Amino acid sequence: MAEELPNGFTGFAKRKPGFEPASATVGHTPVGGYGPTGAAALAGTPAPYSRGAQGAFQYARDHARPNGGAANFDPDKLRLIPATDRRWAWTEIDLNAFRRNVTAIKQHVGHGVRVMAVVKADAYGHGAVRCAKTALNSGAEYLGVATVEEAIELREALVNAPVLVLSQPPISAIPLLLGYKVMPSIYEPDFAIQYAEAADAYGIRAPYHLAVNTGMNRIGVRYDQVVEFLNQVSFHRALDLVGTFTHFATADAAETLDFHIQTKRFLEALSGMRAAGVDPGIIHAANSAATIRYPDVHFDMVRPGIALYGLHPCQETRHLIELHPVMSVHARVTDARLVPMSEGVSYGMNYRSPGSVKICTIPVGYADGLRRGLSGRTDFIVAGQRFRQVGNICMDQCMFEVDMRIYGTRRRIDPQIGDEVLLVGRQGDSVVTLDDMANTLGTIHYELSIGFSHRMPRVYV
Repeated sequence: MAEELPNGFTGFAKRKPGFEPASATVGHTPVGGYGPTGAAALAGTPAPYSRGAQGAFQYARDHARPNGGAANFDPDKLRLIPATDRRWAWTEIDLNAFRRNVTAIKQHVGHGVRVMAVVKADAYGHGAVRCAKTALNSGAEYLGVATVEEAIELREALVNAPVLVLSQPPISAIPLLLGYKVMPSIYEPDFAIQYAEAADAYGIRAPYHLAVNTGMNRIGVRYDQVVEFLNQVSFHRALDLVGTFTHFATADAAETLDFHIQTKRFLEALSGMRAAGVDPGIIHAANSAATIRYPDVHFDMVRPGIALYGLHPCQETRHLIELHPVMSVHARVTDARLVPMSEGVSYGMNYRSPGSVKICTIPVGYADGLRRGLSGRTDFIVAGQRFRQVGNICMDQCMFEVDMRIYGTRRRIDPQIGDEVLLVGRQGDSVVTLDDMANTLGTIHYELSIGFSHRMPRVYV
């Protein structure tokens, strides 16, 4: 007879959990031996349960099932349970706001200037595939990514627009570039020749954009060595120079000297190419800040990134264009309790209850992108009112404080389990922004928007 355990399970500790994706259903099976024995085993009689999926989770009360069979759950029905009901925390992506931002940028640059929507880093945490498709449907013509894998994700989602990898990939990735029709940025002769050779072997062209280093000194052919570089590689019949670009290091800075130096160097490189009889193709240089601030560097195409997602690259752009934040961060209260005066909350107990407060817990922590450095330094919004986050932010959860006292004309809020909490976004007159959090942490909002995409489900509206 199986040993009775104090927690009500029977023999569970002696079982060997396992998983076998052989069953079409997920079930709780009756407890007993691992399979038939004696003559039944020799005859090949099927076991009433197995060591696999159906034998992994077995409860003592399964003995009470009238027919002794498994409690089966339909996997198709389980999959229908929304992500926001599996865990009460999610990011919300407003595609209408995204469309408005793309349209605003298109109008800002005017006719004749293409838009490359930069959707690297999973569209800055907003979802690369959905944002790429929305951008293209809103007037963008090109897509920019950081890695070959990001480009492949778009291709496998049936995104057919031109895609540029904004740096030079490893030589070993060349077959992927050709197979998925993805353009690389190029700035090394060895890569250019091997890329061309591989394309020629298949009887196809090897399109690329030439990256020019005008002073950021991250990637690219130095601006005064561009013609020399082209002389080294342009003999190859498969190479196809589609575009030429640079990247500005200080387009978002109040000081403009370095920006103008980079612009001058880029123009010199373009003049040298034309003097050598080389068509630079599509010329592009402007990131979000330069797109909004400097019409002289729009050239043939602009490359907005952060602005697409409704976040201003710098203070100087705020009066030049209206942008609408695309991401908001939401959760629901999972616990709410009155904490007596002087009792601590969370790890370290560096917060102590002042009394007459309710401490509410939400299932969001630093593993979800809510940085631990924000502990006690940010607010959440409930029913249009701001409340202070208290205690150290944990890996998976954090808490906030609600003052339960009634005084003056103050509206009393009494959150309950299941009530919605806004971590980032606007509700009525109350707003908490990624900029607020970034300023508190001494970082940039790019880092925070990407961080919230780590494991929180994403809901598109």
